[in-house]
Amino acid sequence: MSLYSAVRAMAINASWQVFEEHRRGSLEPGKFADFVILEKNPLASTEKMKDPGVHST
Repeated sequence: MSLYSAVRAMAINASWQVFEEHRRGSLEPGKFADFVILEKNPLASTEKMKDPGVHST
């Protein structure tokens, strides 16, 4: 599984499974916004990142 697919599985796809896609799962106006800001972009890196470091939540 790609990293992008894993992130999607934990966000948009997970909210769809519990019929909450209209309230959470993606960053859109009117939806809940629980997210983290990482120190590095894991999707832009070609190397595996064990701990990308959390900048803020």
